[in-house]
Amino acid sequence: MAALKKRVYAVLEGRDWADGTTRIVNGLLIGLIVANVISLMLESMAGVRAQFGETIRVFDAVSVVIFTVEWLLRVWSSTASPRYVGAAGRVRFAMTPMALIDLLAILPFWLPMVGLDLRVLRILRLFRLFRILKLARYSQALQTFGRVVTRKREELITLLMVLGVLLLIASSLMYYVEHEAQPEAFSSIPATMWWGIATLTTVGYGDVYPITTGGKLLGSVIAVLGIGMFALPTGILGAAFVDELAQRRLREGGQDSAGSEDDTPDHCPHCGKSLKVEREAVGSE
Repeated sequence: MAALKKRVYAVLEGRDWADGTTRIVNGLLIGLIVANVISLMLESMAGVRAQFGETIRVFDAVSVVIFTVEWLLRVWSSTASPRYVGAAGRVRFAMTPMALIDLLAILPFWLPMVGLDLRVLRILRLFRLFRILKLARYSQALQTFGRVVTRKREELITLLMVLGVLLLIASSLMYYVEHEAQPEAFSSIPATMWWGIATLTTVGYGDVYPITTGGKLLGSVIAVLGIGMFALPTGILGAAFVDELAQRRLREGGQDSAGSEDDTPDHCPHCGKSLKVEREAVGSE
């Protein structure tokens, strides 16, 4: 049983893509996820829904059963990993982000059997969109993006707080400048925040805009500030991506060097510093 559990965990987690079973199982799961996303989009078309509605519902039911079995097998086999050993190991695994995404992807199908309110069920149907996030298990790009955002979360949260303060100040100033000239467009500070968001993001829908001289000057300053505010997270994420890709190359280089004849990496896996110079110096001594 322990060997079977370890085998199931290795296959579902894609530990060894050289293994035929791993490639087949994960390939089928990827294809099923993509098919579900396409089905969800087609279901929103009235013509397709009228003609193939029953087929889509059957396909959705079969897919949910497969995803449910997958989720149960992942939880059951999770204790094969040293991270989830122990009585509460499966609970810890079930609380991980990807396991929660898997659970949210199947909940809309099973919860109606509990007898929930129809309005709640309509909201829960939106959880079907979480199926597309299951692709993160198989996408190196999505995993890299997740690590970058996690690493820079403090800086991003700080920027969001600063942006919120700037939005409040800009909307308040514009309200007092433009309210008398346009009482309907700038009826209150919360209503003016719509203009503030459109201006700070440099989208500028044009449905609400200042007409007074003071409002135009203020709007120009706020628009320029908005460009700067949104350039900051771009720079932070861009630098973090470069750093993450460099570290990944170092890790891959370290693995390749570990398999070489001298079994010694060329770079330190922690700081990235070259080890060739130090080895040559030691050899000369």
